[in-house]
Amino acid sequence: MKHDPIASGKRKPVNLSLDTGVIAVAREAGLNLSQISEAAISLEARKARDRKWKEDNREWIAAHNRWVETNGLPLEKYRLF
Repeated sequence: MKHDPIASGKRKPVNLSLDTGVIAVAREAGLNLSQISEAAISLEARKARDRKWKEDNREWIAAHNRWVETNGLPLEKYRLF
């Protein structure tokens, strides 16, 4: 099982406002709104965290890419592909 730094494993009740048509169709299909909502929010939280990390580390990433362009990959001679 992979560790998920976003998920705590604990649950907290929250209020959401959802379109009544969406709720009706989801219930008719037997979907679990809590699970689906949590999965969607978790995905968006990860995307936001990743975007922030990339922005916070933009200078380092650019410097690293320049170094690789100049020097090549350090262990490239051992690559099998």
